Amino acid sequence: MRRLIAPVWCSLLLLPLVACGAEDTSGADPATGAGVAVDSGGDVADASAPPCPFTATQVSGIVGQPMVDQGRCLFGDGKGVALLTVTTSSPLAGESTYDYQRKQATQVYREVKDVDKGEKAYLAVKDIEAEAVVVSRAGSYTVILSSFERLGASADGYERTLRQLLDALPL
Repeated sequence: MRRLIAPVWCSLLLLPLVACGAEDTSGADPATGAGVAVDSGGDVADASAPPCPFTATQVSGIVGQPMVDQGRCLFGDGKGVALLTVTTSSPLAGESTYDYQRKQATQVYREVKDVDKGEKAYLAVKDIEAEAVVVSRAGSYTVILSSFERLGASADGYERTLRQLLDALPL
C-alpha cells in the first residue's frame, strides 16, 4: 500500500497540468494560436499582434529615400546603413511593457516626449536614431529609425520623420 501512495500523489498533482495543457496545433507554429479574445471590461479586444503597417513603397515616401523590404517589417536602404524597424504586438503586450520601454528610452536617448497617439505613446530622439512606442486598441507598435544619411545628425529631422510614420499608423 505504501508503494502506491507516491505514484498516486504524483498522478493527482500532474492531472491538472495535463488537463489545462495547450490544445493540439497539429504541428503548427505555437504562436499561431496566440490570437485569443480578451475580455476588457465589456469590450472584446483582439490579443494578437497587428500585421506590419507599411510597405517598402510607403516607407520610402515617408522617409524620403528608397527603402527595401527586408522581411518581418524591417526596411533598409539596400546599402546596410539606414534601417527602419517596426515591431508589432497586441495591445495587452504593449501595455505590459510600455513603462519599462519608456524608462529605458530615457537612459538611451537625449530627449523623450509623450505624444498624443493611441492610448499611450512616446517619442525619443538622439543624433542618428529615434524610437517611438504607441499602445492603441488596434495594437502596439515600436518604431525605430537609425542611420539615415538624408536626416544627417539632426534630432529634429528624426523627430519630424518619426512623427510622419506615427501619423501613418492604423490606430
